[in-house]
Amino acid sequence: MDQNYFIGSLGSIALTSDAKTRSISPENFSGEKAGGGKAVQGTGAHCARELGKGWKISPSVDVAPGETLCAADIEGPGVIQSMWFGGNIGRSYIIRIYWDHQEQPSVECPLAEFFACGWTSHPRDPFRGPFYPINSIPVAVNPNRGLNCFWPMPFRSHCRITVENRSSHVYTSYYQINYALTDVPENAAYFHAQFRMSCPVEGGMHTIVDGIKGKGQYVGTALFVGLNGAGNWWGEGEMKFYLDGDTDYPTICGTGTEDYFGGSYDWEVDGKYQTYTTPFMGMYQVQQSDGLYSHQQRFSMYRWHIMDPVRFDADLRITLQDLGWKETGDLYLKRRDDLISVAYWYQTLETQPFPQLPDDGELWMI
Repeated sequence: MDQNYFIGSLGSIALTSDAKTRSISPENFSGEKAGGGKAVQGTGAHCARELGKGWKISPSVDVAPGETLCAADIEGPGVIQSMWFGGNIGRSYIIRIYWDHQEQPSVECPLAEFFACGWTSHPRDPFRGPFYPINSIPVAVNPNRGLNCFWPMPFRSHCRITVENRSSHVYTSYYQINYALTDVPENAAYFHAQFRMSCPVEGGMHTIVDGIKGKGQYVGTALFVGLNGAGNWWGEGEMKFYLDGDTDYPTICGTGTEDYFGGSYDWEVDGKYQTYTTPFMGMYQVQQSDGLYSHQQRFSMYRWHIMDPVRFDADLRITLQDLGWKETGDLYLKRRDDLISVAYWYQTLETQPFPQLPDDGELWMI
């Protein structure tokens, strides 16, 4: 068995392998060997009319409103090694990933949030900002809104990746999915990601994920916070991991929101929030009120458990308190902020059904 299917680490990059490299894009929809650049029709055909076949005839795909793009349909065994998406991004485009012919997706998330890219606006001018980079190991967001992920995603018999266009406009999608056809070790688990939103949070508690059944490891959280109302520091809430039958009390309990994301003391430096983006954690985006219509202060952050995965044998539930201070500064206050999150984990199949994703209007409500 080829044990080097997680190609990409410096420790194994010099080793030869029997894995076969393949790549899917609008220039090679199937990923077949020697199948790239053969298009005679596509979004670039008019621009290439003087050059002809082989000259960027099909760099992207237009997806009509209400339609779903099948970005990848791959027979295994194999492993997705990286994905890149460009062009239009936003909450109206939903990425789903299905493993081994399951009807239930193991990944279901708005496209931008899947790449930890928060608070995107309706895309109209691709060259306009603001832009906030992410420089981490499994996820990178580069100018201008180039979405990249390097989570290894093994599968045994089949992989299907789709993107649904829920908007009322044509969705122009640029993408490339790089993978290897190779044997998969018996103990390799399947990648999962789930989106949730509490807008606003009720009862001071946001659920990051619940209902996970199986054996695996939790590997990351992306969190997007929009503040509702004034009142001192907002991030006192504890992150709680309920493992393998935990009920009232969790096995892992953090000490505060900024602490979980690797910061301290409110991220405050000289009276201002200090952003950062690092290999495993970051609070990379702070949006302030524009003094007119965009009045909500907003934050985006991520935490990747690559060096410290949270392992579970049977089940997992994760919550985050929405907790601040009363004006006195010596008494906690349950808040009602807008919290949006994406949970990332690996587990054995089968995948349990996810909560129903909000409709497009609800996704854009804030």
